[in-house]
Amino acid sequence: MKKRHVVGALALVGVGVFLNSCSRKTIPEKAKAVQNFEKEKYLGKWYEIARLDFKFEQGLNNTTAEYSMKDNGTIKVDNKGYDVKNDKWKQSIGKAKFVGDENVAMLKVSFFGPFYGGYNVIAIDKEYKYALIAGGSLDYLWILSREKSIPLEVTSEYLKIAENIGFKTADLIWVQHTK
Repeated sequence: MKKRHVVGALALVGVGVFLNSCSRKTIPEKAKAVQNFEKEKYLGKWYEIARLDFKFEQGLNNTTAEYSMKDNGTIKVDNKGYDVKNDKWKQSIGKAKFVGDENVAMLKVSFFGPFYGGYNVIAIDKEYKYALIAGGSLDYLWILSREKSIPLEVTSEYLKIAENIGFKTADLIWVQHTK
């Protein structure tokens, strides 16, 4: 009898974990992904201008992200950065998929097998030269540019957008591009 209760309880826990993972949000509550997104214009190389620091990018400068289409319809994500402390380049290759319609800039990205995180373009200029990216929570934010710098007025606009959503922009790491 006890065995059946334990098995039943484990099954309920398993269902709960499954339902929780399926219902996870991929974008912060107040953020909105760009509509009428053109993925072809977004592909290519981007320089990371600023980010909220996190484990996988700590200590990196000269960080870039390059996006290209794969034959299977997913987007290849090639992230690179220079580890200043260890004097070497680091690279991480992953994949991205649209969460829904491809003209809405809400994606999920994976560098580790079946585990995905939110990747949302929440602001972009008409020429696709500058972008503001939100992760799945307020812990992940990036400002990207096609060049190693970004105009002050674009930076100011993106910081205002991020702050209105609830991001702590004072915690941003401003990336150096010296290599």
